[in-house]
Amino acid sequence: MVKNQIKFILFGLVLFSPFFLNAQEIYEDLQGVWRAEVTEVVSEGEKIIPGTETKTKYQTLKVEILEGERAGEKIEIENDFILLEEGQKFYMNYLITIQGDEIYSVRDIDRRATLFFLTALFAGIVLYFGRWQGLRSLISLIGSFLIIIYVLLPLLIQGYNPIITSILLGSVILAIAIFFTHGFNYRSLIAFSGTVIAVCITGVLAWFSVKILNLSGFFSDETVYLNFSTQGSLDFEGLLLGGIIIGVLGVLDDIATTQVAVVAELKRAADHLKPIELYQKALRVGNEHISALVNTLVLAYAGVSLPLLLWFSQSKSDFGRIINNEIFATEIARTLVGSIGLILTVPITTFLAVYFVDKYKNLKVSGHGHSHGHHHD
Repeated sequence: MVKNQIKFILFGLVLFSPFFLNAQEIYEDLQGVWRAEVTEVVSEGEKIIPGTETKTKYQTLKVEILEGERAGEKIEIENDFILLEEGQKFYMNYLITIQGDEIYSVRDIDRRATLFFLTALFAGIVLYFGRWQGLRSLISLIGSFLIIIYVLLPLLIQGYNPIITSILLGSVILAIAIFFTHGFNYRSLIAFSGTVIAVCITGVLAWFSVKILNLSGFFSDETVYLNFSTQGSLDFEGLLLGGIIIGVLGVLDDIATTQVAVVAELKRAADHLKPIELYQKALRVGNEHISALVNTLVLAYAGVSLPLLLWFSQSKSDFGRIINNEIFATEIARTLVGSIGLILTVPITTFLAVYFVDKYKNLKVSGHGHSHGHHHD
C-alpha cells in the first residue's frame, strides 16, 4: 500500500512539476509577512472562481502597514480570502514575482488578543473554582505542553521510534499530571500505575490495528507536506501510533484517578465489604463513567472531522466505500482503540486500588480522591 502511495505521489510530482516549480520560485521571493490594519473597505462583490461554478466574495481594501521596513505606509490591496472589516488587524504577505510585480495578499486575521483573553478567562475560572489545586493543574498542563513541544516533537523529527517515544514521554506527562495535581501519595501512585498499564495496552492495540488495517499514516495534507519537508525521513505509521497514544492520555488520567477515589470512599463508608464486593461496586460506578467518556471521545473526534464528514456526505459513494477511505479508517481506528484503552483502565485501576486499599491506611482514610498533596505517606 505504501509503495502504491509513493508511486502516486511521484506521478503527481511529474504531472504538476511546472506548477510546483513556479510556486517555489514565487515563495522564494517572499519579502515578508507584515501586520496591517484595514483603514477603509473600498468595495465588495462576488466573482466566479476560474474553472469552477463556485462563487467567492472579494474586497478592495485600503490598509496601513503596521510593522516592517514600510511601517506607516498606506496601500490598496485585493482580498478574496477572508472578508475583513474596517479597523480589523491582520497579517499579509508581501512578495515580488519573477517578472518584478509586487503582490500583497491577506494571510490571516490577527487573533492574538482574543486568544490571550480566552486563555486568561480559562485560567481565571480554573483558579477561582480549583483554588490551590487549580493552580497546580494549570502548571501541570503547561508542563505537558512543554514536554510535547520541546521534547517529543524534536525527538520524532530526529527519527526516534514514535511508539516507544510516545509511551515513555506519555508516562512522564501522566506522572506530572497525576502527582503534581493530586499529590504524592498512594492514591496517585495506584492511578499512575493503572494508567501506564492501560497506555501500554493501548499502544499494542494501536500497533495491531494499524498493521491489520494497512494504514500508512498519510491521511491528511499536512502529513504529505511534512514528508516532503523532511525528505521522507519520518515514520508516518509510527507517528499515527504515537498520536493515538498521546490523544488518550487525558481521559485515561481522568478515569484512573476517579476509580481510585471511588474505591477509597466505598471502603471508608463500608469497611466491612469484602474485596470482591468492593471491586464489583466500584466497577459499576466506573461503567457509568465509561459510557460518558466514550461518548465524549467519539464526539470530540467527530467534531474535529465535521467538515470532512460533510464533504463525504455529499459523495455518491456507498457507506462501505466511504469508511474504507484511509482518512475515515484512521479516525475510526483512533476512536475505537482509544475507547478500548479507556474501558480497560477501569478494571485495571479498580483491581489495583482494591488490592492496596487495606495495605495502605492513607488510601482508605484520606479525604476526597483529588487530594491536595499534604498527606504524609
